[in-house]
Amino acid sequence: MSTVVVNDIFLENPYTGHPELTTCEADVLWEYAKLAQNVKQLAAKSKVLTTEPDEMLLARLRELEKKMGLVMTLFKASIWGVINEQQT
Repeated sequence: MSTVVVNDIFLENPYTGHPELTTCEADVLWEYAKLAQNVKQLAAKSKVLTTEPDEMLLARLRELEKKMGLVMTLFKASIWGVINEQQT
């Protein structure tokens, strides 16, 4: 088997024309090679995500945290108002 550039594995079957493989076997090996490359890419991306925080995501989560704090405060105030109305 010759050396194949990473992106070429998705475009062209490197096992086509191999004298010891049937067409079906070549197709199965190609699908396995594509799956293996996808898993490698996924592992690389997940490694990047775990080592470097996503600043945009963190900023959005901080904004959401502030909004949730406000919602919780308003919820507590409305519950307090309902309890006070029931006691009077």
